[in-house]
Amino acid sequence: MELAMWYLFGHVTLMMMPHRIPVSFCDDVSERPGSCQCVSKMAYQTLQQEYLQIPVVTRAYTTACVLTTAAVQLEIITPFQLYFNPDLILRNYQVWRLITNFLFFGPVGFNFLFNMIFLYRYCRMLEEGSFRGRTADFVFMFLFGGLLMTIFGMFVSLVFLGQAFTIMLVYIWSRRNPNVRMNFFGLLNFQAPFLPWVLMGFSLLLGNSIIVDLLGIAVGHVYYFLEDVFPNQPGGGRWLKTPSIIKMLFDTPEEDANYNPLPEDRPGGFAWGEGQRLGG
Repeated sequence: MELAMWYLFGHVTLMMMPHRIPVSFCDDVSERPGSCQCVSKMAYQTLQQEYLQIPVVTRAYTTACVLTTAAVQLEIITPFQLYFNPDLILRNYQVWRLITNFLFFGPVGFNFLFNMIFLYRYCRMLEEGSFRGRTADFVFMFLFGGLLMTIFGMFVSLVFLGQAFTIMLVYIWSRRNPNVRMNFFGLLNFQAPFLPWVLMGFSLLLGNSIIVDLLGIAVGHVYYFLEDVFPNQPGGGRWLKTPSIIKMLFDTPEEDANYNPLPEDRPGGFAWGEGQRLGG
């Protein structure tokens, strides 16, 4: 799946770069415009502003993933302290492994970079799209998906579930945006619901295991079915209800339902990898 990420977004090299440069002035008179100190301060302020504009759940999860990888890279911790091991969790009470196995995506490199791009992009598009103003529901989706993936993970012997979790996010986004057209490295055009399967097929062609992709697709489909399909069926109902405690902690006042962000305000700037809608 990692190389599929590289090919699918091979043209997107500046997706996570800041797309608005705020006007900023140096506080110290001695820091003349154009000086190294002034430029550094402006760059820091721009980076800080862009970081704080990332939705809270996406910001927290991607930051945790980057910090975890950095800690491993600096040899502060090792992957052996992070991986999913039911025996160590149950017998030695190392409960942190239930979380840390979702935070490590391998050593720093191209695979890590594009895993982070996929995670950031689709997590943010979900949070700012179908979950806009529903932070509690988004957190509950994380908890439900993580729990289900942990249960399934015990039967497929996966020790790190972060990539499967990313595929779950991709799957849910793709099913909720069925009219978005995607482009696979300029060779293959398809609609968004086929994206997880294209990634899985490409992994298969490269000789990689598709267990990770299948697990992410399976968990994503369970959530999508219970949340979007079953409640609309005759005799159906909503089984997934966000607990009140989560709503109290994360929900914010509802925003304008007619809000439509400008292209430059969407995740990653202009829709380089998102495609375009039919009829658009």
